[in-house]
Amino acid sequence: MYLVGVDVGGTFTDVVLANTEGERTFVHKVATTPEDPAQGVMRGIRELCERHGLAPASIDHVYHGTTIATNAVLEYKGAETGVITTAGYRDILHIGRHQRPQHYSIMQEIPWQDRPLAKRRHRKVVRERLIPPQGAVLVPLNEEDVRAAARALKAEGISAIAICFLFSYLNPVHEERAKAIIAEECPEAFICTSAAVSPQFREFERFTTAAMNAFIGPAVGTYVANLAAGLAHSGLKADLRIMRSNGGVATPEMVAEKPVLTLLSGPAAGVLGGAWAGALSGRQSVITFDVGGTSADIGVVTEGRFGEATARDTWIAGYPVMVPMIDLHTIGAGGGSIAAIDPGGGFQVGPRSAGARPGPAAYGLGGRAPTVTDANLVLGRLDKDSFLGGAMALDEAAARDVVGEFADRLGISPLEAAEGIVTVLNSNMANAIRSRTVQKGIDPRDYVLVAFGGAGPLHGAEVAQMLSIPEIIVPPHPGITSAVGLLTTEIKYDAVRTEFQVSSQLDLERLDRDYATMEAEIRGQFARDGIAPASARFERFGDLRYVGQGYELRIAVPGGALSPAALEEVFGRFHRQHEAEYGHAFPTSPVEIVNILAIGIGPVPKIGRPAAPAGGSLAGALRKTDRTVFRVDGRLAEWDTRFFERARLPVGEPIAGPTIILQADSTTVVPPGVEACADPHGNLVLALPRGAP
Repeated sequence: MYLVGVDVGGTFTDVVLANTEGERTFVHKVATTPEDPAQGVMRGIRELCERHGLAPASIDHVYHGTTIATNAVLEYKGAETGVITTAGYRDILHIGRHQRPQHYSIMQEIPWQDRPLAKRRHRKVVRERLIPPQGAVLVPLNEEDVRAAARALKAEGISAIAICFLFSYLNPVHEERAKAIIAEECPEAFICTSAAVSPQFREFERFTTAAMNAFIGPAVGTYVANLAAGLAHSGLKADLRIMRSNGGVATPEMVAEKPVLTLLSGPAAGVLGGAWAGALSGRQSVITFDVGGTSADIGVVTEGRFGEATARDTWIAGYPVMVPMIDLHTIGAGGGSIAAIDPGGGFQVGPRSAGARPGPAAYGLGGRAPTVTDANLVLGRLDKDSFLGGAMALDEAAARDVVGEFADRLGISPLEAAEGIVTVLNSNMANAIRSRTVQKGIDPRDYVLVAFGGAGPLHGAEVAQMLSIPEIIVPPHPGITSAVGLLTTEIKYDAVRTEFQVSSQLDLERLDRDYATMEAEIRGQFARDGIAPASARFERFGDLRYVGQGYELRIAVPGGALSPAALEEVFGRFHRQHEAEYGHAFPTSPVEIVNILAIGIGPVPKIGRPAAPAGGSLAGALRKTDRTVFRVDGRLAEWDTRFFERARLPVGEPIAGPTIILQADSTTVVPPGVEACADPHGNLVLALPRGAP
């Protein structure tokens, strides 16, 4: 059985083709086609099949990670969106929570005000009102108001409409009726309800999530339809599944209905790919370190389990989003990050990036700003003749010019400037990892760093040294690890319900009933997808907080009928997690169950364990010996360094640094004092010396 994983990035579309037995794995990169990314996807699959003599009809499943939704939000290029809401609440989307992203700045940008997902003139109100705690009807829905609002939005040229009523998460009846009326008046529009997209309390976040779903809905729906049609036209009869931000895949129909679920699907696939690479070598607790040209994405996997972002952490382009997401942290740090001197005279690297064009000066495309890639080339850590497997030659003279000019401004040597650029970037990335580990009560020394992306293996060892992480794993194909991650996932659906129960007054019957109802909804979705209910498994969680707190922690809840003893254990886990994350806990204080979650997981075919690499000899793998620059014990010095071809490395034979290991999609830097070894599972394992600080 053959599987294809496709990850569409801003510059390249990565394609991996593998079979479920793991005997054959083929990879390919093609240029992304921004005007219609589906064209690049189909081209990549077609070329990969032609290159390896496979008929497109032999592919059984296509798993796809897309940036369509994310880019539409980042670039503010969504549909002209309308919102219909409860009378008196037209401006929730504008007011927000009076929480300023930067507390003390009087010049800051407020995304939801400066770039509204729905302009005020396109926000209409209707008379209706539900009230807590059960969502009883206080004011019936005025259907004529809904028709008038729909007709007005249609006249204004609106192509997407979000329906956002107060307290609809308790009772969706008014939103569902309004949707039916709007569909009669505007049959061509994309329509969604806040209760269907994110049935949770917090009006601003729920309304914003629904508005974002509508804002990106038409573009994602068109893309998914074009992709499915294009694959069929190319002779593929494969099932298409789209990656979600929760680490699972979904059908094209579900994604077209709730496109907001695909935000950050590419980085989520990267975490899965990093976890898979770690598991190949028997490491279940890993920090995934995905560094590209513009950004670095960091995820934490503990004993094979992914962290999930909380309501206070899920933001896209400055907008709050309440949908299930793998806990990812992204910073502006990558090979294209620009080095600069800030107004205060400080040395900074990123978040500005040279991008793909003009890119770093070393690309020879006219870039004149010093970047991390230029610095690595000046330090000798990149082979100018082997970049992208020799497909692109780097301009060493141009890199030396821009780094030299920057060094003159700083009053230091070009080598010191280049090493400083790399060190500042590494420090930024190490601090980002600390924010997801140390600041959450996690000791990174108990984890393995999995470095991938085009630039992750370049920087992984030095970042690990800063954090005393003892081991670094570089996957077999680091540049396309996100595409590989798509082939390791499962189909995954979530259901959430706001509960509001306090530990001192629990209604166990209601809890059991609500969990059972949500699981039944997920089973129904599995049945519609053709997945046997008996093959699915379920997980339960609760969002808990102390009474009076503003935000929650997500805690696992056991399956089956809940007993007082089982819930006491759940509350105990909450106290321990609160202690780990915040440094204190209040075991005698009442705990509030705010939301309950059910997750259904259905099996889909996955990539098999890869065959053991054939290996070779050090003499056969040696490409050249050259001079590189490293700082050791505070001293900057040139080192004689061997450059090896990764595919020819012997399996199990340690290689002492400094060493540079080359392959088509990345370069791995092994600094002095670090040891590298190709393991029998296809990974490259770098080990810090024992007792390293």
